[in-house]
Amino acid sequence: MDEATPARVTDDALTDLIERVRRTRRVANPWSGDASRGIRARELDGLVDYWGDGYDWRAQEARIRSLPWVVTGEGRSPLRSIHQPSANSSAATVVLLHGWPDSVLRFERVLPLLADCNVVVPALPGFPFSPPVGEAMSAQQIADVVADAVDELGYQRYVVSGGDVGGTLGELLAARYPDRVTALHLANVAAGHVATADPSRLPADAVEYLESVGQWRRANAGFIAEQSTRPSTLIASLGDSPAGLLAWIGEKLLDWPDTVCGEPAFSRDELLTWVTAYWFTGTIGTSFSTYVEPSRLPDRVETPTVISGFPRDIIAAPRSYAEQFVNLRQFIEHESGGHFAAWERPDAYAADVRRAVDLADPRP
Repeated sequence: MDEATPARVTDDALTDLIERVRRTRRVANPWSGDASRGIRARELDGLVDYWGDGYDWRAQEARIRSLPWVVTGEGRSPLRSIHQPSANSSAATVVLLHGWPDSVLRFERVLPLLADCNVVVPALPGFPFSPPVGEAMSAQQIADVVADAVDELGYQRYVVSGGDVGGTLGELLAARYPDRVTALHLANVAAGHVATADPSRLPADAVEYLESVGQWRRANAGFIAEQSTRPSTLIASLGDSPAGLLAWIGEKLLDWPDTVCGEPAFSRDELLTWVTAYWFTGTIGTSFSTYVEPSRLPDRVETPTVISGFPRDIIAAPRSYAEQFVNLRQFIEHESGGHFAAWERPDAYAADVRRAVDLADPRP
C-alpha cells in the first residue's frame, strides 16, 4: 500500500475500542422502545454487544484499503479520493460526493457499475478517510478543494453526482465552475434553499412541501440544531463514547433508508463499519463543519440537471420545487429507495448518473 491509502488502525487502537464497547454503561431509558424518541434500546444493545464480540474490523479495513486511493493537493489542501480511471481515453468523468453521516463508503456498490467512466470519489475534508483538517471548512471551501483535486487528476470537464451535503457541494461546484461541471445528478436540491424560498412564488405542491419540511424539522431535526449551534458539546461526548457515537449515527442509518426486499438496508457489519470509520478517524466533530460554517447557495444553477426522487428519502421534494433552483431536465421518480440511495439502490442510482452523462455538454 502506498501513502495515499488510509493508514491501518493500530492494534492498540483496536483493543481500546473493543474494551470501551465492552464497558458500555447501560442507563435507564423511559422511551427505550419508542423509535420516535431515538434509537431503540434493543437495537442499540444488540449492536453494542456484537461490536464488542463478533464484529471484525480487520476484514472491513482490508477491503477499504484495497480501493484505488490517491492523494492530491499535498502541501496545500490535501484531499484523499478513490480514483477509478477508465481504460477508455474518451470516457466521461464522474465525481461522486457523499454526505453526512457517511463517507466514500456510500458509493462502494456504485463503483463497479460505472467501470467504463473515470470516477472520482473524494473523502470530503473532515470526514472519514480524509487527511486531518486544521480548521473548520464551509461547503464552499470544500467545493473549491474538490475542484482543485479533480483538476490535478487531469479532468477539465466532468459530471457531478451527490446527495445530502454532496448535493449542496454539487450545486456550489456547478455555480462556481460552470466551465468544468457539464451536468449535475442530485438526489436532492440543497436543503439550504428552504430558508430563502418565497412561498408566494411557488406552486401549491411546492408550498405544501415547505410546510412538510417545517413539520419534519420540528419532530426530527434536533440533531441539526445541536450540530450547527453546539458542536463542541457533541464532540466531547461522541468522541469519547463508542456507544454514544453508535447511537447518534446508527439512528440515522436505521431510520433514513428504505428496506431492501423487506430487509434492513444495512447489515450489522455494514452499519458498524460506517460508524467505526468515524471512530478510528476521529472525524465526528470535523464532519459537522458544513452545518456550522455558512455558505451562500446560488439562487439558481443553470447546469443541466437530473434529479432522482427516492420516496423514502427524509423529505423528498416535488419536481415543482426542485426546478426553482436548478435547470431540471429530468426528474426520475423511483418506486423505492431512501436517503442512502447509492447504497440501497445502486443500479437505479448508477442509471440516473448515466442520464446526467448523456445530458452533459459534449465539448472536450
